[in-house]
Amino acid sequence: MKPLPALELVTRLEGAEWLDPLAKSIRKAVKKVIKPRWARDILHGVPIGHPVHPLAVQVPIGAWLSAGVLDAVPGGGNAARLLIGVGTASVVPAALAGFADWSQLHPQQQRVGLVHAAANVTATGLYIASLVQRARGSQGSGKMLAYLGLATVSAGGFLGGHLTYRQAAGVNHSEEIPHRFPSGWHPLAPLAELPEGGLHKRVVAGIPLLVHRKGATVNVLSDVCSHLSGPLHEGKIKDDGAEACVVCPWHRSTFSLHTGEVKAGPATSRQPVFETHISGELVEVCLPGADG
Repeated sequence: MKPLPALELVTRLEGAEWLDPLAKSIRKAVKKVIKPRWARDILHGVPIGHPVHPLAVQVPIGAWLSAGVLDAVPGGGNAARLLIGVGTASVVPAALAGFADWSQLHPQQQRVGLVHAAANVTATGLYIASLVQRARGSQGSGKMLAYLGLATVSAGGFLGGHLTYRQAAGVNHSEEIPHRFPSGWHPLAPLAELPEGGLHKRVVAGIPLLVHRKGATVNVLSDVCSHLSGPLHEGKIKDDGAEACVVCPWHRSTFSLHTGEVKAGPATSRQPVFETHISGELVEVCLPGADG
C-alpha cells in the first residue's frame, strides 16, 4: 500500500533547517525554566523507567475527545464544557515533560517536535476560545472551535507518532542488544591488555562494549547509550566515592558502571550489564538473558 502524502510532508520537516534558530531559542528557555537536575529527571521519567510525556498527554487528549462525543449528543453541553476545562488544565504538566524531552533530542527530531508542539499549543488556544464562547452563550461557535481544536491536536498526535516510531525519540536504543548478543561466555581480552581506569571500547560478537577496569575488577556495559545511541566510551567517569558512573558525551545521561542503573537522565532505560570472569589471564563476558 502506498504511504499517505502527508507522510512525505512530515519527512521533509526533518530537514527543515530554517527551524533551527527558533529551536535554539526555545532550548535556552527550557533550560532556564527547568533548571534543577532532579526536576528534569522527574519530567524525563527516570523514576518510572520510561518517558512521562506519553502518559501525561492521555489526560488532555482523552478529555477533549470525550468532549467532542458529548458535543454531538443532545444535552451534553455542560459535561463537554467540564471536560474541555479538565483537558486544558492538564496541558501544562504534559507540555513541561514534552519540552524537557524535546530539548535533549537530535536536530532532525527537534524540527518535527517543534511543529508537533506548535500544533498542540494551537489546539489548546482553540479550546480556551471554545470555553470563552460557551461562557458568552455562543454554544454553536464554541462547539466549532472545539472540533477545530480536536482536529489540530490529532494532527499534532500524528507528528508525535512520527517522532516516536519513525525517528525513535524516547525509545530504548539498547533494547536490541540481548537479541543480538549470543548466549554463553565469550572472550573479551587478556586482563593485561585492558588499561587500568578510563573508559575503553571493545567489540564482541559485533556488539560494541564499554569496558572499565579497576584492578582485577572489570565492569562491562553496552557502549550504546539507551537514550539516543551515544558512544559511552567517549564520555567521562563520575566517581563521588560511593559509586563510579559513566556520563554519556551527547546528552549527559549518567549510568552506574556496576549495575547499568540510570543515575541521571534524559535516559530512562538502564544499560545492559555484562557479567565478567577471568579464566586464566583471559577476561570473558556473558549477557544474562541473551538469546542472539
